[in-house]
Amino acid sequence: MIGKKKKSDSKSLASQKRNRRKLLSFFRVIRYGTDSFIRNSWLSIAATAVMTITLLIIFTAFVSQNILTDTIGSLRSKVKMSIYLQTDTTDQVGSDLSAELKKLSSVRNVTYVSSEKAWSQDAINHKDDNSFLEALSVATNKYPATLSVEVSDISNTSELENFVNTNDMVKKYLNPDHKPSFAGDRRSTIESIGRAVGFAQKVGLAAGAIFMFISSLIIFNTIRMAIFNRKEEIQMMKLIGADKSFIRGPFLVESIIYGFLAALVATGLGIWALQSVSKTLASYQITVQPTLDMATIYAWPLLLVMIAIGSVIGIISSLLATYRYLK
Repeated sequence: MIGKKKKSDSKSLASQKRNRRKLLSFFRVIRYGTDSFIRNSWLSIAATAVMTITLLIIFTAFVSQNILTDTIGSLRSKVKMSIYLQTDTTDQVGSDLSAELKKLSSVRNVTYVSSEKAWSQDAINHKDDNSFLEALSVATNKYPATLSVEVSDISNTSELENFVNTNDMVKKYLNPDHKPSFAGDRRSTIESIGRAVGFAQKVGLAAGAIFMFISSLIIFNTIRMAIFNRKEEIQMMKLIGADKSFIRGPFLVESIIYGFLAALVATGLGIWALQSVSKTLASYQITVQPTLDMATIYAWPLLLVMIAIGSVIGIISSLLATYRYLK
């Protein structure tokens, strides 16, 4: 029993020693990586700067996509597709047609405005224009009843157009003097913005991918130069039996430092720039506030994501560089 206890204590002691060595090696790897980052300061600054630009472009692409998407959604809710009905259309007919339109998958909402209500609303809108009100009071009400339709996708009104052309009730009450207006010039404007959104998304993704490649290439070369400067030291470590993970570790730490510092700078600059231009963008009816609120409220999670992206780019570059040398 005593022999078994001694053997168990010996194994426990050996295990503790291995754990201490691993922990000591871990801290040494961090120290060597930090020292290498400081020693190669100019190369480190260049790699960090390119990484910062890369992450800033990724941040800008993400923010721009959100702003443009919110703007399109805001404008879409304001644009109504109008179907003009005859002046004597009753509220019951308007209600029935609204119910039929709401069954269409592309329709989000329908509002019926009777001829009388349209007349009253116009009078309210011009309440300060006495000449207009005088003319309106003596004129016969020629305002058409209107079905104001909000669709899911303003660039695709084919289902709505087909409904107008085939529905018997609509054709019966359709106003011959006012053709259905599917947003007219406003629709063209929104479609143009929609195309701009798609183009901006593609440009943002392409720019982000290009700078990720450039950043990876620069970090790859930086690590290669660091390996070259320390090749005698590395060769000695290999001769005395150092693990490849121990040799590779400092370079991975160095790459993670690139990503960490770049993420701090890029996230700070990105949020600051967004706050600086928010009022200007809002003055052009661009919906920027939801994105600004999200970036401000979730600044820390956003920073962690940016650090993760930067670290992944650096680690991949470092692994490729050290793999070719240690192979």
